[in-house]
Amino acid sequence: METRGHDAARLPLGVNPQAWQRLQPHVRDFLRGVQRKTRPSMQHLPLDLAREAYAMGSSVLEPEPPSLKQIQNLRLFRRDGSSLRARLYAPQGPEQGMLPLLVFFHGGGFVMGSIDTHDAVCRILCHASSCAVISVDYRLAPEHKFPAAFDDCWDAVHWLGCNAAAWGLDGSRMAVGGDSAGGTLAAACAVQAARQGLPLRLQLLFYPGMQAAPDTPSRQLYGNGFLLEEEQIQWMFQACVRSNADFFDWRFAPVYAEDVSGVAPLWLGLAECDPIVDDSLLWADKLRAADVPVDVGLYHGVIHEFIKLGRAIPEAQQALMDAAQALRKALHD
Repeated sequence: METRGHDAARLPLGVNPQAWQRLQPHVRDFLRGVQRKTRPSMQHLPLDLAREAYAMGSSVLEPEPPSLKQIQNLRLFRRDGSSLRARLYAPQGPEQGMLPLLVFFHGGGFVMGSIDTHDAVCRILCHASSCAVISVDYRLAPEHKFPAAFDDCWDAVHWLGCNAAAWGLDGSRMAVGGDSAGGTLAAACAVQAARQGLPLRLQLLFYPGMQAAPDTPSRQLYGNGFLLEEEQIQWMFQACVRSNADFFDWRFAPVYAEDVSGVAPLWLGLAECDPIVDDSLLWADKLRAADVPVDVGLYHGVIHEFIKLGRAIPEAQQALMDAAQALRKALHD
């Protein structure tokens, strides 16, 4: 076992020593391995190469996904009649009865990611919860600025609320979810659903960003050397917004929603050593204040993106099983 002094001597450059000690030992080893690689950070790559690198990282470190009875590429429809690419995951065929549904939005900071980068996560959630999952391929920035991603996600949720039965799914037993930026989009859709009278059973969020403020304690502690870097966060945000006014729009930062009464109950899976963990907790606090049921799972000593790093960070499996249990309780009970 490493001594504290020896470990401190091997700190990545610029990392807060006290924050570093909070990491699980295997997470420290993983981060050292990331730092030893000499390729530029995502924000310093051309956008197409950044997206390619993100996709490759997803495939290398995710666990082997389970097989499922049904995986089908779909087309959902926006309000203007144009279509959205999506993928259905189901543990059984439609002939075996109506299934409840999780509508899932992938992470990637609004600029990266796809239904392919989150294929394993969706398979695991589907298999472990006995619920169907539909993963939505929303438009990305900077080609499509805010609120394009939100509009796509809300259009998908609204359309499925009316048309899920076409695929043997029960639109009256529906949840929204996602990780990172996808969790932000899911939370915003939960607010919109409450306003529009569309009943949702749950919002299932992994480490969502809820505001753009850079001065929270977690941003100061974990904003350098913990995989998700402060510089990267700012790059993603600037790529997404049209102007600084968008940072205060509840569709981009759900904590600014004035009224969250009647929003779907929240299950929130967080990484302790994540620059945006304080932002996520603000969402939980806001919902509690409005008497919305909130269940928070804080996974100690792990980092942002950990649910997609299961081969290096075994806590990913526990977090996904906890999320699946929350889905079963919300959608099957």
